[in-house]
Amino acid sequence: MAVCLWAVELDDAVPEEMVGRMWENLPSRRRARLERQKNGGKALEALAAYWILRRALEEQYHWRGALPPMAWTEGGKPFFPQEPAVHFSLSHTPGGVLAGLSAAPIGVDLERTRPVHPRLLARTGCTGAEDFMASWVRREARAKRLGTPVELGAETPLGPEERLWQEEVFPGYHACACYTECGEPRLFRLRLADTF
Repeated sequence: MAVCLWAVELDDAVPEEMVGRMWENLPSRRRARLERQKNGGKALEALAAYWILRRALEEQYHWRGALPPMAWTEGGKPFFPQEPAVHFSLSHTPGGVLAGLSAAPIGVDLERTRPVHPRLLARTGCTGAEDFMASWVRREARAKRLGTPVELGAETPLGPEERLWQEEVFPGYHACACYTECGEPRLFRLRLADTF
C-alpha cells in the first residue's frame, strides 16, 4: 500500500448535525478528553481529525462504520491492536487537519505559520518563522513515527529507512510526513464540508 495523506481545510461553520456525527465517531478515550476541552475550536479540530481518519480508512480499506478499537503506546502513539498492518498518524492545527495511512509506521504533522519567539529560533538554529515551521513539522512527524518526544536543538539526520515528504498544503500551512515506504505519498486535499 502506498502512503496516503488527507489534508483538510476546516470550514468556518460546521452544521450541528455534522458535529454530532463526528462525536459519535470518536474513540471513547478521546471523547472523554475532548469533553473536558474548554476551547470549542480545538475540540472541532480533534473531532475532524478522527472523522477524516474514518473516511480515509473507508476509502483505502473499504471499512464501513465506526473506527476499529484503538489503543495507545506508552509514548501516546495511537494504533489499532486488531489491525497491526494498518498504521496511521493524525495532526490538527487551527484551520486544518492532516491524516496519514501506511502499511508501515508513519508520522504526520501540520502547522499553521505563526510568530515564533526569538529564544526558540535560537534554540533550534532557525532563521525565522517560516524556517522554524518547516523544521518543526519535520521534527514532529519523525517523533510521531517513532512514538517519541520531539527533540529541540539541531535536527538529527534521517535514518537509512526514513523518508520525508514536505509541502505547504494550503497557504500558510506547513505539512510533513515521515515514513519508510518507497515512492511519493498520494495527497488528497479536501474541505471538511466535502467529507459528509
